[in-house]
Amino acid sequence: MKKILPVITILVILASFLPPVQTVAASAPAPAARQSFDGDVVCLPGAYLQEPADCAPVGPSITLTGLAKSGIAVPALPLPIKRTPAELASIPYRYALAIKGAIPTYSTLADAIDKNVHRMMPAGKTKYLSYSQRVENASGLFYQVETGEWVSGDDIQTRVTPSSVFQGVQVSRTPRTGFGWILDITTSVTTPGYNSPKTGKKYGRFNIVTAYAIKSADGVDWVQIGPDEWLEDRLVARVTPMTAPPDGVTNGRWIEVNLGEQTFTVYDNSQMVFATLMSSGVKPFYTRPGLFQIYKKLNVEQMSGTFEADHSDYYYLENVPWTMYFDEARAIHGVYWHTLFGYNASHGCVNLSIADAKWVFDWAKSGDNVYVWDPTGKTPKDVTSVGGP
Repeated sequence: MKKILPVITILVILASFLPPVQTVAASAPAPAARQSFDGDVVCLPGAYLQEPADCAPVGPSITLTGLAKSGIAVPALPLPIKRTPAELASIPYRYALAIKGAIPTYSTLADAIDKNVHRMMPAGKTKYLSYSQRVENASGLFYQVETGEWVSGDDIQTRVTPSSVFQGVQVSRTPRTGFGWILDITTSVTTPGYNSPKTGKKYGRFNIVTAYAIKSADGVDWVQIGPDEWLEDRLVARVTPMTAPPDGVTNGRWIEVNLGEQTFTVYDNSQMVFATLMSSGVKPFYTRPGLFQIYKKLNVEQMSGTFEADHSDYYYLENVPWTMYFDEARAIHGVYWHTLFGYNASHGCVNLSIADAKWVFDWAKSGDNVYVWDPTGKTPKDVTSVGGP
């Protein structure tokens, strides 16, 4: 290659102090490809998606252009998201987990002290009570629950404080790239594959990352979260922006329930406005794919039921907050009894954190569309189980 004139060298040095050149508009006509850059003026460092006619996009520009073609900007552009207000997680209820066996209830505190039983609450796998009073005296510890009845503290395993450890994000505009939440503690690698060198960058559960690309290696998918930085796809619950409404949605308002990723996204005026993690139904109590509409909204709901013949799986849940029914007994609602967001964990309902359920409850209207789908195709569409929390 010919020697570069001193003036070009000076331009290269000055370029390091200048901002990157804007990418050439995609609509501009592309110049004829050149076979050599010998003797050309070197372009200022930047991403050149089309070859410029008046300079040579070499050196750093080669790297920046390659990243740009993958959707990666340098420096990285921030995602147009922010966490929802913390006060959304506040609810005026206190909860307690009851023992699995049958427990007596009492009409009054005096009856509880004298052990005059009003009725027996059935045994079951899960029983959460919402209590308004907790009284401790010489006769023992007692709770007044949502029904107005009293139960003995001896029949309570533990009191439960609803967790606000996780909240979704408000989205100011539909992102150009996908993003997602880390589901478990992990360290990224430099290229797709289990034997790839580690970057040394560690991520924790619920960290948010940008998702640029997907590649397969060692029989599994890997997601690119930055330049030379990859994570196994199963560790990232991804949100991929929808560029068009699902079939059947004509008003620009819908909720997307992604069963494969366990993500929950809200669109208003065909723009993404909210996204979060969820928990949908476990086998065989799948959340059914399809297009549905919210048909009932309740500030709180009592949920109970059983699926096994011997009633060993009986559940009883008081004051389930921010409930929105959309498919028979299946509902979107807040949960206070687990934080397994990003994993299947329900009997068919769509579980959200309390803060997320409140955000959606305030946004949603009766008749709004709920689009449930599984991009993996693994969820059967002919689900017959009724559903539950």
